[in-house]
Amino acid sequence: MSAKATASKKSSLSFEQSLAELETIVQNLEQGELSLDESMRLFERGLSLSKLSQEKLQQAEQKVKILLDDNQQQLTDFALNDLSLSE
Repeated sequence: MSAKATASKKSSLSFEQSLAELETIVQNLEQGELSLDESMRLFERGLSLSKLSQEKLQQAEQKVKILLDDNQQQLTDFALNDLSLSE
């Protein structure tokens, strides 16, 4: 697979898909049944997915900040005792 195709595949993954694949990679590596070459390949893929996930989180955080700035609102901490379960 070319570098361009790999980059396109990575960027098309959703945050959730990226995390799911990362979890699978971690499980496979923890089992210790892979060859060194396969372990290194998966480790590299995991690093790439981790970076992609961090970038997506940063983008989402930036969007939230922009939306809040546009509305001149601030986020407040969520407290469970502020909710009333009975109506």
